[in-house]
Amino acid sequence: MTKALEVCWAVALVGSLSFALSAATDFFALPSPWGYRCDAGQCIKEDNSGLEGLVTLNTCKLTCGAYGVLWPRPTTAVLGSSVVEFLPSNVTHTTACAGEVCALLETAIGIFKDNLQRYHPDYVDGSAPWDGPWDPVTLAHTLQIDVVVSGEETRVTLDTDESYDLSVQTSGDITKASIVAPTYFGARHALETLSQLVDFQENRDSLMIVTTASITDAPVFKYRGIILDTSRNYISVESIRRTLDTMAANKLNTFHWHITDTHSFPLYLETLPNMAYYGAYSSREVYYPADVRYLVEYGRVRGVRVLPEFDAPAHVGNGWQWAEKEANLGKLAVCVNKEPWQSFCVEPPCGQLNLANPNMYKVLGQLYDEMVQLFSPIDLFHFGGDEVNLNCWNTTEEIVTWMNSNNFGLESDSYYQQWAIFQEKSRQLLTSANGGKEVPGILWTSHLTEAGRVDRFLNNSQYIIQIWSTGDDPVIGELLNKNFRVIFSNYDAWYLDCGMGAWVGDGNNWCSPYKGWQKVYENSPYDLAISQTGSSHPDLILGGEAALWTEQADDTAVDSKLWPRGSALAERLWTNPDSTWQAAEARLIHHRQRLVKRGVMAERIQPQWCHQNEGFCYL
Repeated sequence: MTKALEVCWAVALVGSLSFALSAATDFFALPSPWGYRCDAGQCIKEDNSGLEGLVTLNTCKLTCGAYGVLWPRPTTAVLGSSVVEFLPSNVTHTTACAGEVCALLETAIGIFKDNLQRYHPDYVDGSAPWDGPWDPVTLAHTLQIDVVVSGEETRVTLDTDESYDLSVQTSGDITKASIVAPTYFGARHALETLSQLVDFQENRDSLMIVTTASITDAPVFKYRGIILDTSRNYISVESIRRTLDTMAANKLNTFHWHITDTHSFPLYLETLPNMAYYGAYSSREVYYPADVRYLVEYGRVRGVRVLPEFDAPAHVGNGWQWAEKEANLGKLAVCVNKEPWQSFCVEPPCGQLNLANPNMYKVLGQLYDEMVQLFSPIDLFHFGGDEVNLNCWNTTEEIVTWMNSNNFGLESDSYYQQWAIFQEKSRQLLTSANGGKEVPGILWTSHLTEAGRVDRFLNNSQYIIQIWSTGDDPVIGELLNKNFRVIFSNYDAWYLDCGMGAWVGDGNNWCSPYKGWQKVYENSPYDLAISQTGSSHPDLILGGEAALWTEQADDTAVDSKLWPRGSALAERLWTNPDSTWQAAEARLIHHRQRLVKRGVMAERIQPQWCHQNEGFCYL
């Protein structure tokens, strides 16, 4: 074959492939041969061969069932059965507000508009190619958003009213969405709900919104959180930012940041730079003050409190070595990286603060000073306080000598008493760092909260207890009967790192099995309380958190381990539904799709076929 003939064949082949690809693209751009109708709250797929009343899948999802695809399920909702199309460029708004709330609302509306753009399947980097062509009705239609906020509160607290009323009414070429809320945070939630009444119109390259809706909504629990550990493995600022975005999409309001632990100290403190210098995994795996302030503000405008935890007196180690080496302050932490680790801590590496060294309190005060500044203003602070290993202290010569010389004794109760004294000193240092203003401290369940101990060592007006043991732990009943406020994170339902292969030894990790979204959804704090006390104690149960400890997670896995199981937690804490997970399944499957459109790599929990064929994936 001559060279010229080879070229001709190549050109012909490329031309035929281009024609084939173009034809295939054109073919699959045609309307689907399938349509959907709503029947008894389910979208039923049928052959779209001229049948009247069939609509696209997205249209059916928006309008079918009592709650459409809203997540978390609102308190009350009445949704219309039809939609109207519009373009994202035709969204206007007005606000009635005061002070800083007005600026926050403008930011929230900008986030809302960006979320609408993301519904387009070809969204990239802040925009989507809305090409049309559109009919005159779509081009003329306007979504008008009117927001009224009566209060001036600009930060989430335990007293924040997050309720809202949202109504949607369509008349002619205007759909008016009216939002009324007592606080910015309720209005922000309403905008999230409004975004979930909108979706992409698959056949006409436009958006659509339900023509009418009336929603009254408020959370059942005031504290709704996610715990993320950034010590065992460093989690990037970008991943944390994406986590905050996703929490906002689920109306969760507290990001509990477990920043440090024995493994690493990735927080840069300006007065204690050696903590990160000695304790960070690398110079690139550090949270600088600008990073922290950025994330605190980023969360605030999304309705999320960023709650710092400094876990102590255990769970400290790497990062503390500088004091003895460079500052003649002695050992601030003991048992650091000590072996065999099984004798001195629950997992490698070990480390606990040195109760015998008064310099430890000086440094702790400096640490609190900076943390309060970085996260200011704080309304809560997490002191950690779990998994103290008495054998660490009782085999450290300096501490044993100190205990004996002060006639404290070496019995377990003697150490618990000194631990309680440490905790009170820590509370006072935190209060001083906070300008003398006391805020409730949060502590994990621990030896200090065991049967008969908690009210000996802790004051129920000063501390909130976070329960990480099992949901049937008798300590739950005792804490409630002694009027302690509690937050649930029982590991048998709400630990999201469970069910992996062991990271020390073989077999599975300690809290296996894996906690599926169904288990997360069914875990009701009120039911757990009723089973032990006969009362739901709504005045004492603040809410709950799902935890992701990161022994086996980093940036590559954060999204898939948190979501959509974190969404199941969100509906439990927002609505506390009396129905089972089965009633929520179709909405969660669609919500997971929505999160993916927003850039979240949420885990797949069913084949796409199940999303398109409701009610057929069952046992």
